[in-house]
Amino acid sequence: MLETRIITSQYVQIDQTLSGIGERIFARMLDYLIIYLYSLGMFYAIYSFNLESLFGNDYRLLWLFILYIPAIFYSFLWEILNRGRSPGKMVFGMRVVMRDGTTPTIGAYLMRWMLLLIDTWGWIGIIVILLNKNNQRLGDLAAGTIVIKERDYHRIQVSLDEFNHLSRGYKPAYPQAENLSLEQVNTINEALMRYDSHRSRRIFALSGRVKEFLKITPPVDDETFLRTLTRDYQYYALEEI
Repeated sequence: MLETRIITSQYVQIDQTLSGIGERIFARMLDYLIIYLYSLGMFYAIYSFNLESLFGNDYRLLWLFILYIPAIFYSFLWEILNRGRSPGKMVFGMRVVMRDGTTPTIGAYLMRWMLLLIDTWGWIGIIVILLNKNNQRLGDLAAGTIVIKERDYHRIQVSLDEFNHLSRGYKPAYPQAENLSLEQVNTINEALMRYDSHRSRRIFALSGRVKEFLKITPPVDDETFLRTLTRDYQYYALEEI
């Protein structure tokens, strides 16, 4: 199963599980079945109840277009209104997101829809998916999107919400935090997240090593110092993006 990686607001590397080509094909087939049933139902209603005569010759094509809008713009409308999920994707637990895990823009959804015809012509979409590491079809490559498993989406959104909150008016307390590595910050976060009988001793020892490494003498307790330090690291890393 293929995976791709993003960096969350806590600068923890999260491996997103990419949706497989088989799942995407079956999801698309289910969506096409829904489109077919809708189109068949509209055709039956129009000609069984003689609705065509109500349109008038001058506006017949216009009304037919309006009635078939849900079929024509099926993928585009579902992904916008349901945050990247068509019924087929919902059944198979998939969702469209941007490469950084954020919700796609309307323009990104539109680009995916516009290139869908090319992707579904012959084997083009399948070949493109097989040839790139992120399982992206042409529409995904053009829009900068990927299709991931739904269970990963919720973890990513929690991290991104924290990321956006941090970026609003935050002032770092320790400029030395910029000298930390991602691995060091992850170690600090893991220590802070573990609640056991050795927690206080572990935080004291880790705080001492960090103070020595960064040459800092903070006026606060060890846990407050470490938490502030990780937020400061996030702030400086955000500035580089």
